[in-house]
Amino acid sequence: MIDTKHIQINDFDYPLPDERIAKFPLEQRDHSKLLLYDKGKISEDKFFNLHQYIPSGTLMVMNNTKVIQARIHFRKSTGALIEVFLLEPSMPTDYEQVFQTRGHCQWVCLIGNLKKWKGGALTCTFALPDSQSACTLTAELCGQKGTGYLVDFTWTCDNEGDDDDDYDNDNDDENLSFAELIDVVGELPIPPYLNRETQESDKRTYQTVYSKIKGSVAAPTAGLHFTPEVLQSLDAKGVEREELTLHVGAGTFKPVKSAKIADHEMHSETFCVAKHTIEALLDHNCEVLAVGTTSVRTLESLYYLGCMVSADPDISEYDLHVTQWQPYDNAERLSAVEAITALQTYMEAKNLTAIHGSTQIIIAPGYEYKIVKKLITNFHQPKSTLLLLVSAFLAGGDWHEIYDYALAHDFRFLSYGDSSLIVP
Repeated sequence: MIDTKHIQINDFDYPLPDERIAKFPLEQRDHSKLLLYDKGKISEDKFFNLHQYIPSGTLMVMNNTKVIQARIHFRKSTGALIEVFLLEPSMPTDYEQVFQTRGHCQWVCLIGNLKKWKGGALTCTFALPDSQSACTLTAELCGQKGTGYLVDFTWTCDNEGDDDDDYDNDNDDENLSFAELIDVVGELPIPPYLNRETQESDKRTYQTVYSKIKGSVAAPTAGLHFTPEVLQSLDAKGVEREELTLHVGAGTFKPVKSAKIADHEMHSETFCVAKHTIEALLDHNCEVLAVGTTSVRTLESLYYLGCMVSADPDISEYDLHVTQWQPYDNAERLSAVEAITALQTYMEAKNLTAIHGSTQIIIAPGYEYKIVKKLITNFHQPKSTLLLLVSAFLAGGDWHEIYDYALAHDFRFLSYGDSSLIVP
């Protein structure tokens, strides 16, 4: 029996030369290499042949989150550059609502060059493309929340081409939505290990072709390999597809600095799963091919939500949160089907069309997977929680075999790199 909390992170280190980190994606995203791990046997192919390795009737689940332009730069009159990095909405807390707000909202943010922001408001004025309008965005620091800071945003737009009688700055209906605002003034965040500035091309290539729901500050990168043609070939094969939404937070890049996993605090991420996806899980005996680690974290967290609502059918949806060590501290007795059935019953009783929750789950060796049976994933950083997740998924297999093969056979690593299909 593995004592997960006492795992030494140094056991999950490997040499990754900088030149093996893909700084840009391939021109044709589905021409990336695909490592195939099937019960210990390793081979390789191209991603556009993925359909050849997935049986008809398989349920594939992917994360449809969309990366937002979360980096906003302000320059003070002194010349100091302050970066405000959007983490999660605070007022309103709902992602859909916050992106629809006009004129005011509040976010939890990271602040770059915080010591230069000594109170007071920051402002930036910008012109709207293809318009005579100019907008002013104001940011005010109003407290701290966890490791982030609460920032109040207000904004107004002036239309220089209209008479004052025809345009009222105080009319929110005439103002930009926050989604429209950050599309103009924000910058798409790319992983820090790329060691380069964001390029215009990243706005297209750092999104999956099926991204829909805005909210992430990092892409679910296993999905970056898919093209409409790959999806069509999977459909023709009879592979069934469902989507969920987990908004990827900046914590996905948080390194494990503690020697033991027990001392590492996982970040929390919100997710949403539609009722029809819950029903699809039950139709497939709760056995799934997950695209990416974010889908894994969501699907496995659903099991624990099912256990929670089974034990307390009256629990509030606002309390549906999976803590970091919940899978290891509680001896859950439900099967996956029983847990997901309990979740379905809970949703029906509360007339919910989707289940909203959050998770801090850490998946590491010693974890017993409940729902995910196959996994598509990229190659992850040394000493990362994502590498721990992959190691746990191998069910006794050695992650070194996969990574040694990838390093020896010119695979490209990390977000813009190649991928693997793992069948333990």
